[in-house]
Amino acid sequence: MVTVSIVIPTLNEEANIGSLLSGIKRELKGIRYELLIVDGGPGGHSTDSTVAIAKRHGSKILYDDMGKGSALIKGIKTAKGDIIISMDADLSHEPKELRLLISGIASGYDMCVGSRFLSGGGTSDMPFFRVFGNKVFVAMVNLLYGSRYTDMCYGYRSFSRRALKKLRLTEKGFGIETEINIKAQKAKLKVLEVPSFEKKRRHGEGKLHSFRDGWAILLTVLKNIG
Repeated sequence: MVTVSIVIPTLNEEANIGSLLSGIKRELKGIRYELLIVDGGPGGHSTDSTVAIAKRHGSKILYDDMGKGSALIKGIKTAKGDIIISMDADLSHEPKELRLLISGIASGYDMCVGSRFLSGGGTSDMPFFRVFGNKVFVAMVNLLYGSRYTDMCYGYRSFSRRALKKLRLTEKGFGIETEINIKAQKAKLKVLEVPSFEKKRRHGEGKLHSFRDGWAILLTVLKNIG
């Protein structure tokens, strides 16, 4: 039976994490899985009840103090599943899409990527300037690396364990999804994009800073050339 590891970076998400984990459990009945919470960021670890709530749901807790990319890499290295899924803690990612991401890998793809810009996908959480910026990064990566992505900076995706070993990820911050897409293309992995709908964060404030993190994404695009 396929084992699934779900890696979720967190920082002060007590109002969201319980509902998210409950939703994951409902969707994955009959599937062997583990929940990996990687808590923390550059400012330290959660100061609310995020970790305590996650523990009550049976999650394994890891700690990180650098950024989203660093947290994902730590979770991926710890994961024991045949299929590894990354998702956000703010309830923007629908647990009901998990089986689609699992099916993509089970059917032979190396990486299955949620896209908000495929037919059937969408978002209620992207102002115009972020949509524009995302499309610019998509166009740059497709032009520079010969890929055909429709979305670039979205964190809801699944991987085979074998494929992740080929990526050698290093990004510490919000450039991690862009690095994954670029390195997957350079490694000639079999990638499937599937429609995904991104909801607005239910509670609290987002961690993304559009211009600062947009600059980090641009640097990620450029430094992987060659």
